Amino acid sequence: MKTLRASAWYLMLTGFAMIVVLPLLWMLLTAFKTNTEATRIPPTFVPEEFTTGAFETLVKGTSETPVLRWFVNSMLAATGHTLLVLVVASTAAYALARLEFRGRAPLFAIIVGTLLVPSFTFLIPNFLIVDRLGWLDSLWALIVPGAASAFGVFFLRQFFLSLPRELEEAASIEGAGHLQIFWRIVLPLSRPALATLAVLSFLSNWNEFIWPIYVLFSPEQFTLPPGLSILQGAYTLDYPVIMAGAVLASVPVLIIFIVAQRYVIEGVSRSGLKG
Repeated sequence: MKTLRASAWYLMLTGFAMIVVLPLLWMLLTAFKTNTEATRIPPTFVPEEFTTGAFETLVKGTSETPVLRWFVNSMLAATGHTLLVLVVASTAAYALARLEFRGRAPLFAIIVGTLLVPSFTFLIPNFLIVDRLGWLDSLWALIVPGAASAFGVFFLRQFFLSLPRELEEAASIEGAGHLQIFWRIVLPLSRPALATLAVLSFLSNWNEFIWPIYVLFSPEQFTLPPGLSILQGAYTLDYPVIMAGAVLASVPVLIIFIVAQRYVIEGVSRSGLKG
């Protein structure tokens, strides 16, 4: 009976995995087809003749579709944004979790309350701030706004509360200050939570579509999401090129998740132990 039940579970999980993997596999294989084969009816799953023509088209690019430049811009923006989120969220979360000061509870309630406000509400105020700072049509407009992540503060605060106070108290007795305790004890113990927040922040910035359209105007300043929409318009009938662009956008995300998945699972499982 147990064997039958386990087999049913494995079969169900395999089915779910296939639902997720098959579209990705189809996208990858289509990128190696010729356009004639990609539009053939009935379609072929495995290319009859593998070709890298679609990727060569992306590498060459044009003045209107510099795909490699978009890729570099996305990497710089997502990486810079992620590092800034980690710095801001970790310091704020530590203060809210461990330091005693007047108004701590109301301040935390306000921060959590902003999570209930639709993100589009901040679109125009953020645009005006970025305009005043002279960051329009630059990567700074993608890196800095949103760095004060309310979710990041909430997530790390919950994780910090799950850490044993005894270690911090022992360090305090030895003469360590809050900054030393934070840097030498809290952060090393919080690697799973930091890795989880880093992955989520990177993915959020990497996949951002609406905000870059508002603040970026030059094709060479675009990131991949708005850039791929231009690519789709420029190569409307060339499906392998479009799929190759999608593959290029997916590779860093898959690599990051594969590398950090252990930390992500541990961070999510431990972040809600205490309130």
